[in-house]
Amino acid sequence: MSHAQFTIRSARAADLPALSGLLGLLFAVERDFAIDSERQERGLEMLLASPNARLLVAEAQGAALGMVAGQLVVSTAEGAWSLWAEDLVVAPQWRGRGVGSGLMWALAAWARARGATRMQLLADRGNDKGLDFHHRLGWENTRMICLRKKAT
Repeated sequence: MSHAQFTIRSARAADLPALSGLLGLLFAVERDFAIDSERQERGLEMLLASPNARLLVAEAQGAALGMVAGQLVVSTAEGAWSLWAEDLVVAPQWRGRGVGSGLMWALAAWARARGATRMQLLADRGNDKGLDFHHRLGWENTRMICLRKKAT
């Protein structure tokens, strides 16, 4: 998908170092996560290898300027696939230029083409700009909260 100033495409292995750098920007805002480029690159590699995941990159002149990841999971409530959208991040100098919405639109199109009937994401409670962005795109708050625990 091409826009006037940038292109959105599926990520490739060669993109991983740049995408890991973008995740560093995101995790600097999301206090629940730590910046660890080795771990982040390993996770990105897993997304690339998964048939039920999509990793998208926005680029201009060969440089990654934004990314988003999505994974399909079965929703018993929907009786269908549901998309978990994660890791939407856009380089600061590219924000407000349609990159984030383009990435989310492309991810939603990928999910719909695979039968997803619902999309969901997690956002940091303190990220007012991020929350406002998602609300402008039609995302709604739910009554659910996120819990986590180590699998050990």
